[in-house]
Amino acid sequence: MRSDIYYFNPTIGQLSFDQVVDQIIKFISDDFDKKYQIVVGSDSEGRGEIDLVNAIIIHRFGCGARYFWRKVKKQNINSLRQKIYEEVNFSIETTIKLFELLGKYQKILSQCQTEIHVDIGENGRTREMIKEITGMVHSYGFLVKTKPYSFGASNVADRHV
Repeated sequence: MRSDIYYFNPTIGQLSFDQVVDQIIKFISDDFDKKYQIVVGSDSEGRGEIDLVNAIIIHRFGCGARYFWRKVKKQNINSLRQKIYEEVNFSIETTIKLFELLGKYQKILSQCQTEIHVDIGENGRTREMIKEITGMVHSYGFLVKTKPYSFGASNVADRHV
């Protein structure tokens, strides 16, 4: 990722993407015997020009989590379908970059279950998109969660929109 891309953590503050990866590695290394979940989710708000937030969460099962978030503006997003695709593409792109940097840490990755959380569900206007969006995420080889199980998008990213 470009060096001018920054994420934020409520405790640490601003971090480069490389520093986010370092924090994930440190968090897992601090208690390597636990199981972990890496969740990437995005949410957006607005029409025309939207605020698009991406969140990366590292969850230590039974012992808490850390998260990092980033906000960007996107132009000319005029439909719900466009917004959802922007959110999902943002999450997929982030997950791919995360795996590229974590790739040399196979032992670390072996402790992790990775999921992409999307802000769509069986209730509401996004229900017609579930098959196409989940199929899209699966085509990249990632697990996908939708509402009400998509806390990475629906709760964490949504908090910063």
